Amino acid sequence: MAKSRSYSVLPGFGLSLGYTLVYLGLIVLIPMAAVFIKTAELSWDQFWNVVSSPRVVASYKLSFGASLLAAAINAVFGMLLAWALVRYSFPGKKIIDALIDLPFALPTAVAGIALTALYAPNGWLGQYLEPLGIKVAFAPLGVLVALVFIGLPFVVRTVQPILEDLETELEEAAASLGANRWQTFWYVVFPILLPALLTGFALAFARAVGEYGSVIFIAGNIPMVSEITPLMIITRLEQYDYNGATAIAVVMLVFSFVLLLAINGLQAWTARRTGRTL
Repeated sequence: MAKSRSYSVLPGFGLSLGYTLVYLGLIVLIPMAAVFIKTAELSWDQFWNVVSSPRVVASYKLSFGASLLAAAINAVFGMLLAWALVRYSFPGKKIIDALIDLPFALPTAVAGIALTALYAPNGWLGQYLEPLGIKVAFAPLGVLVALVFIGLPFVVRTVQPILEDLETELEEAAASLGANRWQTFWYVVFPILLPALLTGFALAFARAVGEYGSVIFIAGNIPMVSEITPLMIITRLEQYDYNGATAIAVVMLVFSFVLLLAINGLQAWTARRTGRTL
């Protein structure tokens, strides 16, 4: 009697898993390992002197602080924009919907030059903001503006499909039970949107923390004021200090990974909690 063959529930799983691991190793794991290996050539004292120098620490505060703030701003206004695009019809809706993806297609250097020309002291908007004491270009505020610009599409495009698939019967049921519009949004709609919103926040933060092209022009690169961490890495590379550059990169990598891991954990917990609630 011929021996029966066992078939996998997922056809092609072994090949797909192998391809995924090889691709992940070549594109992500090997380059990351190279960064750590290059940094390991430094002694602990050398490593600490590089990553804890005052200019580098100031760049950490600006890069991570501005990235988190920009991602939070995008989480709020990106959700509002996605809500307007899904729930309302108005003239020019298709144009606005297409313009949201512009930061994806626009070269980052072009975006930086455009924002600098717009918010410079003699720019279209800067000439009115400067007399009010609001300095955008060549200041930390300019870094924030650039990061908000490049991160907005991530939130809109993650929240928008969830809103489109959201069943209006849930809102109607809440209204029939006496809930007002704010209560319906906070207790019914927002818990469903929260996992997607956290995903958009994480993507916007990840894009912002390593952004260089759109920030470098509007920041002004004033030492201890508006220097971003990627600029510190580029400066080390221009000085042929490859070990120092990778040391700063390792710190950015570790901090970013921890923050993203925490956000992903919060997202998974929120998704489980929402699923149990529904």
